[in-house]
Amino acid sequence: MQQAPGNPNENKVWKWHIQDPASQRLTWNKPPKSVLVIKKIREAALLEPFKELCIFLTEVKNMIVYVEKKVLDDPAMSADDNFAAITKKFCTFREDLDDISNCVDFIICLGGDGTLLYASSLFQDSVPPVMAFHLGSLGFLTPFSFDTYQSQVTQVIEGNAGIILRSRLKVRVQKENWEKKPRVDEKGIIMTNGDTDSHKAINYQVLNEVVVDRGPSSYLSNVDLFLDGHLITTVQGDGVIVSTPTGSTAYAVAAGASMIHPNVPAIMITPICPHSLSFRPIVVPAGVELRIMLSCDARNTAWVSFDGRGRQEISHGDSIAITTSCFPVPSICFRDPVNDWFESLARCLHWNVRKKQNCMSSEDDDF
Repeated sequence: MQQAPGNPNENKVWKWHIQDPASQRLTWNKPPKSVLVIKKIREAALLEPFKELCIFLTEVKNMIVYVEKKVLDDPAMSADDNFAAITKKFCTFREDLDDISNCVDFIICLGGDGTLLYASSLFQDSVPPVMAFHLGSLGFLTPFSFDTYQSQVTQVIEGNAGIILRSRLKVRVQKENWEKKPRVDEKGIIMTNGDTDSHKAINYQVLNEVVVDRGPSSYLSNVDLFLDGHLITTVQGDGVIVSTPTGSTAYAVAAGASMIHPNVPAIMITPICPHSLSFRPIVVPAGVELRIMLSCDARNTAWVSFDGRGRQEISHGDSIAITTSCFPVPSICFRDPVNDWFESLARCLHWNVRKKQNCMSSEDDDF
């Protein structure tokens, strides 16, 4: 937003410059040299596409290929002697143990939407651009078809592609009493006794949604929702979903929320089966801080999960702080951010699919 020039004695006029989403393009400072290939573990249908892609990247494009160690440990993968020679050129890593954030120029996902969510979880700070191929079930977030992977990958390497920045949620779970697990060395010897580390916190980067629910309890979930330190409501129902615009087409839309384009800077709050006819989903500006805590008179604990992972119990005194992350997921587009999104709405969710009404004939005008 900027002030328009004019006579200083006249009223100020403010103009708001809005960027065209289709103008967002992938730009490399230098040609990419390394790529992380992620595939669903032990998915037989993905073995051949994975091998084809890796051979193309290493032999044709001369790129350094990173893969997870557990992918190569798949018995079906190690049984191929011809491909074993190619795998010797790969760089491997282990989830939660090896940091590859500064080693990878871009990511290629083979699978469904869950594969992209998993790729996001591997990077708690800056995320390399992600190219997602539709080889799963739904494929809302995976716009590329594998049939033309060679030409599509070549265009990405050359920087000829659109891109969309998918915002993530920065989540901080503060535990009143967090049980510290015993630390074990390489020989299996316990180094410290189990004890309690009070007020410990753990952080997450979430692409789709944070879900707080009642878990196995038959009682209503009863949690307080704060926005920038102010109590705005108490959720009484099965739970609440806090989602990004990307996550608005996932669990949130099934719970009755609107669908928001990923370019819109916002956070969605959607109740799950609220015991109130007037509790509707709402949208708040990106950047506010939400905090969720158990109500003091809650009859039971609650449970929280992050993009369907890391499920844990929330007790009295615990808190969940949520805000927009500074580290989005740069998702490479097949066409552009707008066309890709509407194509996914039509292809995956059959948005506004209806048999067309017949046109009126001259005889119908008489009625």
